[in-house]
Amino acid sequence: MKTSERMTVRWWRWRRNVLKRRVDVVEAWVVLAGWVLALVGGVVAGLLAAGTVEQAVERQRAESRQVPAVVVKDAPGPPSAGAASDHRVWGKVRWTAPDGSTHRGEARVPPRAPAGSTLSVWVNRSGDLTTPPVSSGEAWLHTAMGGALAGVFAGSAVLGATWLTRLVLDRRRMAQWDAEWERIDTRRGWKTG
Repeated sequence: MKTSERMTVRWWRWRRNVLKRRVDVVEAWVVLAGWVLALVGGVVAGLLAAGTVEQAVERQRAESRQVPAVVVKDAPGPPSAGAASDHRVWGKVRWTAPDGSTHRGEARVPPRAPAGSTLSVWVNRSGDLTTPPVSSGEAWLHTAMGGALAGVFAGSAVLGATWLTRLVLDRRRMAQWDAEWERIDTRRGWKTG
């Protein structure tokens, strides 16, 4: 089959055709609208999600502060061979929050850190320990992945709804065909099925 013939068959719902029914035209418009909405909706949802993730990262960076902390009690020795790869242990530390209040808690410290040694910890606005903010590379990755996943999910939801609509239209088309075959068979007095 030539390319021009294939295109003629593929686009038959958009051309004049005596065999074309109203349900065929509706299906063609539903498919076109579904693809357009999936693409536009996916892009918009992706951009919105990426913006939200970027704002969350910036808020985390703005709320986190690195402050000096003092080891209160000698830290234990190195972890066993199956422990985390950064070779840090939990130790008791004391730090002063940005508002001037003194806090105590447990943080990851080097093994066998003596009492009185100083290290840096990350705290939030209220002075509680928190994780370090993400790096610029991690922030970009989170933003890109969040936007991409939101776009894919939004587009998939629209395409799923389009597929269900086509399924309903196909059932309606088959019911119409059955009704017409029944009418033709009974008019001539014989049955085909």
